[in-house]
Amino acid sequence: MPWFVKIEEGIVEKPEFDLHVPAHKAYVKELIANGHQARSGYWTQRGGGMMVFQAASLEEAKAIVAKDPLIQNGCVSYKLYEWQVVVE
Repeated sequence: MPWFVKIEEGIVEKPEFDLHVPAHKAYVKELIANGHQARSGYWTQRGGGMMVFQAASLEEAKAIVAKDPLIQNGCVSYKLYEWQVVVE
């Protein structure tokens, strides 16, 4: 299954962002349970982060991102890339 990367930048104040983090974490755990090998985290300097995950296609990857609570609640802007793994 191809890998995808969602690179995101926070667009709301931290208190608003933090309200939606528990739902985002639960969503990532759901993706993991469903075989998407998802990982999510933030840049140590704050202000953004990324999620890496597997999906069957770009269309499925877009649908996965659209269901992310951080996206649904307007907390981040993002770019989605298919990531070609070279070394495992």
